Amino acid sequence: MPTEQQDVVELLKAQHNQIRQLIDRVRAADGAGKREPFEDLVRLLAVHESAEEEVIHPAARRVYVAEHVVESRLREEEKAKQALAELHELGVEHRDFDAKFDAFATAVIDHAEHEEREEFERLREDASAAERAGLATAVRMAEATAPTRPHPGAGSAAPANILVGPPLAIFDRVRDTVRDWVRKTRG
Repeated sequence: MPTEQQDVVELLKAQHNQIRQLIDRVRAADGAGKREPFEDLVRLLAVHESAEEEVIHPAARRVYVAEHVVESRLREEEKAKQALAELHELGVEHRDFDAKFDAFATAVIDHAEHEEREEFERLREDASAAERAGLATAVRMAEATAPTRPHPGAGSAAPANILVGPPLAIFDRVRDTVRDWVRKTRG
């Protein structure tokens, strides 16, 4: 399926699969070897959740997904941001990292399964193919301006993400570039 006509449900499910794979890579690695897959996971989750908050949850409300379902997903995302920020601060070599990461990973996988069943299927049933393709484009645009780190204090509602997301994204992307440059020059 060409990218410009990609279905939003397929796009998000593919991202959920990438998240699961990164979780497996973090769990399989030892010590400092966890750093790269964990940072990849942090980045993917930050941009993915931001786009869901800006685009998918509002769309789910429009196709009459029960309000309590959407609110539950938003609460889970806020908890995940907090846990991810704590894990990031803790560092992959900390003695408590693995246990905390396992609890976080279990919650993230459970969250993804709920979204797929309760929101994505409803979008697939009630939104037209053209609407789903438009949502995929909107998700990709939101991801392009999303922060690459969790910012739990920034909120999880669409207006908060739209307002504070781009400045945080610039800061995060500059920090990512500097980090990558330092790693590259160290050899």
